[in-house]
Amino acid sequence: MREYLFVLLVAMASTFLAVPASYRIAVRVGAFTQVRDRDVHAVPIPRLGGVAIFVGFLAATLTAAKLPYLTQVFDTPELWGVLLGAALITLVGAVDDIRELDPLTKLAGQIVAAGIMAFFGVQLYSLPVFGVTTVLPAPVLATLTIFTVLVSTNAVNFIDGLDGLAAGVVAIAASTFFAYSYYISRGFDPPNVFSSSSFISAALLGCCLGFLPHNFYPARLFMGDSGALLLGLLLAAAMISTTSGVNPAQVSGGTIVGATLLPLLVPTAIILLPLLDVVLAVIRRTRAGRHPWSPDAQHLHHRMLQIGHGHRRAVLLLWLWAAVASLGGISFVFLDAAVAAALVVAAVVVTAGLTLWLPRFSAAGHRPKIFTG
Repeated sequence: MREYLFVLLVAMASTFLAVPASYRIAVRVGAFTQVRDRDVHAVPIPRLGGVAIFVGFLAATLTAAKLPYLTQVFDTPELWGVLLGAALITLVGAVDDIRELDPLTKLAGQIVAAGIMAFFGVQLYSLPVFGVTTVLPAPVLATLTIFTVLVSTNAVNFIDGLDGLAAGVVAIAASTFFAYSYYISRGFDPPNVFSSSSFISAALLGCCLGFLPHNFYPARLFMGDSGALLLGLLLAAAMISTTSGVNPAQVSGGTIVGATLLPLLVPTAIILLPLLDVVLAVIRRTRAGRHPWSPDAQHLHHRMLQIGHGHRRAVLLLWLWAAVASLGGISFVFLDAAVAAALVVAAVVVTAGLTLWLPRFSAAGHRPKIFTG
């Protein structure tokens, strides 16, 4: 655990210290997020925060490779593949932050980055189906791996609409993935808590924590596509590494239902908020006869503003929803099913109550801008 904590601190400090350099580069090359109808900021803000986040992950990876116990994670080339994929997707996102790439070019970059990770071994080798670890044909597994990366990167990109929202949600997901993968790896034969999924989660959490002080409202620097795509890719890498290495019996509590559902539902629950946002956006835009990637002002964070929440409170409540979903998902791993279900229901009721009740108490003159999208 001490080596994971050290990796987290290295990632956090490196990201935090790299932000000023990213800010100066963004200003110099003109990488600004202009004010559009769907945006909530009032003035153009620099956006190359993903470069600082990548520096944090790079520092964490190079540090872990030299640590006494975590060095064993580098016995396979998986993490180097993650690093190469992260470098490519950061580059694609940075170019988009500066020049505004078309959607197909960005999609191609995401597919290539996912393909690099799969080539280096970061892919779904098996899936827990009906309580049995099932190996699917290689082309199917490669396709599922790339699809997972695409969904994750675009989901994080979709929720990156309020200061600190995406970084906070990913931090919550990363911490939950770490707890999940660390617990599962203790059940390996022989037990070994040092795994690629736990490392990626710890480093990702550190990167988010290092970036948040610069990005929380009012943000000094946006992460841009370079950051959103990078966070999504790292989140997907953690999820793939965790899911492909799970023995259903280790998380099922001995029940058939648990063995069948939990290894698949837990990772889904952890990224439920961004996943829900991207699904709703695709449905909404397709029904309106538009392309799924065409922008609008009807994301979950826009709706929070529409019902009367201010910027900070909307972010904090969405963080709370993300925590309820992710922690609720892994609670079924750590607790009795009935207890976990009761806690999840109670948390949902409280969070829903706060979401609907708090707007009634907004101070006069401090109502947020209302979007009609």
